[in-house]
Amino acid sequence: MPGEINQPCNYSVQRPTIKRGSTGDAVKQEQCYLNHSLTGDQLDEDGVFGPVTEAATRRFQSCADITVDGICGPQTWSFLTFWANASDFVC
Repeated sequence: MPGEINQPCNYSVQRPTIKRGSTGDAVKQEQCYLNHSLTGDQLDEDGVFGPVTEAATRRFQSCADITVDGICGPQTWSFLTFWANASDFVC
């Protein structure tokens, strides 16, 4: 459909603050966005925010030149949404 944005990930429209220990569809959404934003190994989109997802979040934050804390909050969601839908990788 003209003008429609093709979203690469459709697990959740919710964007809660998530961090290590979080689980659920929002975590799957972040993992999918990370897979579309970063080069290298693909994360399992399993909905479990463990050490591998935290490391990927930190790497993304560093590449995007935003606060590096390993937590996916409003700023990280905003940048992830942009980069997941971009034609290139953030790093």
